[in-house]
Amino acid sequence: MSEHRTSHDVSALFDGEGRLTAIPRKAARREQLLSHLARTLFEPGRAYTEREVNEALRGVHDDCPALRRYLVTSGHMTRTRDGSAYHRACAA
Repeated sequence: MSEHRTSHDVSALFDGEGRLTAIPRKAARREQLLSHLARTLFEPGRAYTEREVNEALRGVHDDCPALRRYLVTSGHMTRTRDGSAYHRACAA
């Protein structure tokens, strides 16, 4: 019998080396991924530069600009108006 995966389990999106195989196209699945990335890659209360955000995201997928945009537009991360700092949102 195969292991049952809940809809909240994002492990199926990653290969054996912890790399994201693809950014999900379905909004609900992408939202699950973004929540996971925000919780696991970024500490609450800490400011990150764009370079630091990119480095963290590049560790899981090469398209870090897309993931960064998705994190901000979904509300998992906030960005200062001038783009100098990013923060994990409280509810992430």
